[in-house]
Amino acid sequence: MTISLIGLGLIGGSFAKDLRAAGLADELVGADASPEHAARALTLGLVDRVVTVEEALALGDAVLLAVPVDAIMALLPRALDTVRADQTVIDLGSTKCQLAEAVREHPNRERYIAAHPMAGTENAGPDAALSGLFKGKTVLLCDLEWSAPDACKTALEIFHAVGLKFEFMTSEQHDRHAAYVSHLSHVAAYALSLAVQTEEKAGYAVPRLAGGGFASTVRLAKSAPAMWVPIFQQNREHVLKAVDAFAARLGEFRDALAAGDQARLETLIREANHIRDLL
Repeated sequence: MTISLIGLGLIGGSFAKDLRAAGLADELVGADASPEHAARALTLGLVDRVVTVEEALALGDAVLLAVPVDAIMALLPRALDTVRADQTVIDLGSTKCQLAEAVREHPNRERYIAAHPMAGTENAGPDAALSGLFKGKTVLLCDLEWSAPDACKTALEIFHAVGLKFEFMTSEQHDRHAAYVSHLSHVAAYALSLAVQTEEKAGYAVPRLAGGGFASTVRLAKSAPAMWVPIFQQNREHVLKAVDAFAARLGEFRDALAAGDQARLETLIREANHIRDLL
């Protein structure tokens, strides 16, 4: 098949690398809003040729939308307006409810697959693309009862080819769960980064003192606002609930520290240690 990748950064580029290695596509076609990114993706061999978005929508037997979720919101209806009966349109965004509502009544809704591969890094652009990024990770597939069987089959073939495991859920379930296991961690990393930078401005040598634990905890704070502001906006209701839950737990730690309550601190930490069993 011919696979079109709209968005040639970390996610789109990593799909391109692994789909090429798997030999699933006869041709990989790419489009990107940034001419520099498009040219770089071609230089890196991520795609066989670079075309316009309209050409990518027309050429691909499968079209993967690997752009920020606000761009997907604008692009998805356009894709379904022109989709052929033998094409499959797959979005790879980190939110789902608003996208689902935007195209729920579209006459070509069955050609669309809503998906979220739970993999990534804090880096962006074609040079951030990684071979094997998705191997052993999970892709969340939403509302498949609204999608045509052959479109589901195409999507599953693509995701299997790059090594992803499957989980199935509704868009609402996706956004609720993603708020806790993905979106909240970015909020926490951004807040931690801001707090530490306040200390740095006070004249302390934070970069020289920080160890591996700090680096791993704050890593997500390097993620770009162009990607994450739209995610927070589209999933605002669930992210707010997750942030409130986090703030309540943070408050418990603060209260125990303020009271010098060693036993309570130990209880909270032991309770938190149960994350080992979940992971």
